[in-house]
Amino acid sequence: MYNHTFVCTKCHKESIPNANLVKCNTCNGPLEVKYKTNISNIQLFNHLGNIPTLSPVSERSQYISLGEGITPSITLPNIFSNLNIILKAKLEFLNPSGSFKDRGSAMMISMLKEMGVKDIVEDSSGNAGGSISAYSARANINAHIFVPETAPKPKIDQIIIYGATIHSISGTRDQATLEAQKFAEEKGYIYASHNLNPYFIEGTKVTGYEIYNQFKNHMPDHIILPVGNGSLYIGIWKAFNELKNAGLVFKFPKLHAIQSENVMPLVNSFIGTPWNTLDAKHTIAGGIAVSNPPRMSEIMNVLRDSNGTAIAIGEDEIVKSQIELSQKEGIYCEPTCAIAFAAIPKLISQKVISSGEEILIPVTGFGLKDTAPI
Repeated sequence: MYNHTFVCTKCHKESIPNANLVKCNTCNGPLEVKYKTNISNIQLFNHLGNIPTLSPVSERSQYISLGEGITPSITLPNIFSNLNIILKAKLEFLNPSGSFKDRGSAMMISMLKEMGVKDIVEDSSGNAGGSISAYSARANINAHIFVPETAPKPKIDQIIIYGATIHSISGTRDQATLEAQKFAEEKGYIYASHNLNPYFIEGTKVTGYEIYNQFKNHMPDHIILPVGNGSLYIGIWKAFNELKNAGLVFKFPKLHAIQSENVMPLVNSFIGTPWNTLDAKHTIAGGIAVSNPPRMSEIMNVLRDSNGTAIAIGEDEIVKSQIELSQKEGIYCEPTCAIAFAAIPKLISQKVISSGEEILIPVTGFGLKDTAPI
């Protein structure tokens, strides 16, 4: 029935796709989509659009879209004019709900709808909850969204206006995850976790297709991303590998993962320092405040394979970057995204980025969805 299977990223066991299956039933590892056929570069470019040729959706007429994707990339000449770099931004906040998460939500909700799902549960710091609420409304699926009580009010309001049922949870972002899983099990609803559902990454990977389509033979030297659960980070790298396997030859950028100094499990793993989830503190970069990412091993694989670097940024630097980006470039992003721009001087000082190189940063979320830095 399906053109794909689920495969465990740890033990590599394959399973038949199932809406209830979000982890390997043998080793509990995260799952990814594996296709039964490959494609050629001719097929690829005959079908490039807002969903890739390698897609789990059985018929394109069944794909639930709100017009996500095909976001522009622009040059930012002002914010680092004193540095000899070429800086570009891909404006992912122009997606329908105001963040890149719409790409993953469109694919995941399309597949859950195709599987006959009526009720879902999701946990989120805000953006994914708003996005999944929007696409669930379009698909006539009832959504229950669990958020930490510290989530910004604009994001909570967005979830409510889409008609989803919101569950505000005291405690950390991780506590919201535990409560969502418990609720889904008690009610018999589908746990549609954007952190674990393999279809979500199949949507975010389209960003990588678009980056290639926009830059082709002049790919950026570096792509810098804020990383929490890593769906965009992993998705972009998956797209690049699919393009390579389709016979296309191009330079792979280095993918760098940026975290807050207050929540930095990936950075600690990268530098070989133990991380204790109890060390996590509140950060204004709420979208990446994930102290125990379930796809840690996949993120570390991308860091290694892309020759990327993981670094952490302080809270004051995040705020400064968010304000400067607004006042020098006219781009109002949320603090979770501003952290990627704040990382540039540090990456240059560490000689990770060299003079004259080109950098691309996906602007992952709109500033109006978060608390203003003024």
